[in-house]
Amino acid sequence: MTDFDQLPTPTERRRLEALEETPHAHLFDGEPQTVRLALADGERIPAHRHPDREIVLHVLEGQLTMSLGDGEYDVHEGDVVRFDGAQDISPKAQADTTALLVLARRTD
Repeated sequence: MTDFDQLPTPTERRRLEALEETPHAHLFDGEPQTVRLALADGERIPAHRHPDREIVLHVLEGQLTMSLGDGEYDVHEGDVVRFDGAQDISPKAQADTTALLVLARRTD
């Protein structure tokens, strides 16, 4: 089977505000993993890793301080950040924050 023979991925649509799970809510089944992150002001996700992933984070509202490996980054509403999931990751909300994360499988 070639790429041209594969069936197209069906179109799916979700509304972020309809998701109830916190702090993580998965938007779709399958790949790439797509997650809505909702954190209250001061809330932190403990350091963790996604070694088989590259991650894109889009802050929709609020502000995060992202601990990534040995660095810290302030990520504001409207910012989009791409980073390697193999490092320690720990977001902390500096205000009530909603973000969208896409975790794509590494291809290397």
